[in-house]
Amino acid sequence: MTVTETQVKDTEMEVDPSDESSNADGKKDQDVVHILEIREHIRKIDKAVISNEYRFIARVLRTLPSTRRKLNGIVLRYLATIVYPAGADREAALAFAPAVPAGTPEPKVQKVRPATAAPIIEIDAYFHLLLLVKLIDDNELKKASACSDALLAKIQGQNRRSLDLILAKFYFYHSRVAELTNNLEGIRPFLHARLRTATLRNDFEGQAVLLNCLLRNYLHYSLYDQADKLVKKSVFPESASNNEWARFLYYLGRIKAAKLEYSDAHKHLVQALRKAPQSAAVGFRQTVQKLIIVVELLLGNIPERQVFRQAALRKSLAPYFQLTQAVRLGNLKRFGEVVENFGPKFQLDHTYTLIIRLRHNVIKTAIRSIGLSYSRISPSDIAKRLMLDSPEDAEFIVAKAIRDGVIEATLDPANNYMRSKESTDVYSTREPQLAFHERISFCLNLHNQSVKAMRYPPKSYGKDLESAEERLSFKVSQKDQQDRSVRPCSLNTSPD
Repeated sequence: MTVTETQVKDTEMEVDPSDESSNADGKKDQDVVHILEIREHIRKIDKAVISNEYRFIARVLRTLPSTRRKLNGIVLRYLATIVYPAGADREAALAFAPAVPAGTPEPKVQKVRPATAAPIIEIDAYFHLLLLVKLIDDNELKKASACSDALLAKIQGQNRRSLDLILAKFYFYHSRVAELTNNLEGIRPFLHARLRTATLRNDFEGQAVLLNCLLRNYLHYSLYDQADKLVKKSVFPESASNNEWARFLYYLGRIKAAKLEYSDAHKHLVQALRKAPQSAAVGFRQTVQKLIIVVELLLGNIPERQVFRQAALRKSLAPYFQLTQAVRLGNLKRFGEVVENFGPKFQLDHTYTLIIRLRHNVIKTAIRSIGLSYSRISPSDIAKRLMLDSPEDAEFIVAKAIRDGVIEATLDPANNYMRSKESTDVYSTREPQLAFHERISFCLNLHNQSVKAMRYPPKSYGKDLESAEERLSFKVSQKDQQDRSVRPCSLNTSPD
């Protein structure tokens, strides 16, 4: 062994312990930073309750997705000492916190004292919400269910408007725990009761969340009729957040698609995709885009290829790309292979029932291509191309396609053939006008929704503008009066 190799090995042995200690110190520092951040959130909630400014609570809840990534056993257990005084409440909260390995040192946070008084219900609910989110992320479903029930017991009988935003988040995660534990049907009466209460109290955010939870509940069990009745008998609040609007429009699109109202379903799904976050919520955008593709195929349209080329959607939309190719070509054999190979995936995506309906569209596309390719063809040849059992089936399908206006042709039973008519100019029909009208309507609706989503200054600002306009008009009038008074003196008078 050379001297250089010995020096390198000695150096490595000396560096390893220091690296481990530096990593541990870095993790401690991160935990301290996270504790201070969440403590600041708790202070904002306290400030919101004292000042009746609930926008501070909304601001805290908007950071929940980033906060949940910072939660661990050390952070939550230390926060419990800040929120609760020593006693039964602290012990009950610590029972839900993740365990910490033995010998783990407690983080040293400066200028933080343990709690000496019981927290207000808003802070108590927020801390339990953090515990619930962490338990769901760790897949501790039994503890999550117990934590959810404990928080539910705390808020029973509470009638405070400052709790509304926190409870809206709780309803969502309470429903999520029930879904993961296969108990969605059991919480349905609770959701209905809370929806009535939220409607009476004008709790718009809670109303939106509860409506979406109920729709998800019904659609989970394929109860489309009940979901449709709920939508018709309730009003989704206009002031709900974009995320809740996106969920509601997606559920509405699923209901309309199941009811064979494909045009309305496509409109709602496109709106849901537009209201969803563009930089996040990739899973939601994938789910909505899959349903949009199937609905477009049911409408007789072929999705653009660039939809399948998006980086975030390319892998998840691969089966739907093959499905689109089969429908576009009118290839029944290829369509059957795609359904057989990806059937379980389509069932998980809740699109299998709609995809089965596409078989008629594949047949229509194939018949349309046959009608354009041949001026005269026998039903037996059509049956061979479509891989049907008998020429009688082909004759029946062709007759139905002629009746539905898919192709312009005539059947001649005597000579046993189908004769295609000459293709007409599409611009001599109303189709271009209807397509143009549909595009204009879409642009106008987009403009109206953009105007509604804009933030306008309060009315108090208008007073300042009015006073400024009044001052300006007063100055202009004064200047006009001065000009009138000066103008006669400046006239040149001719001598006598």
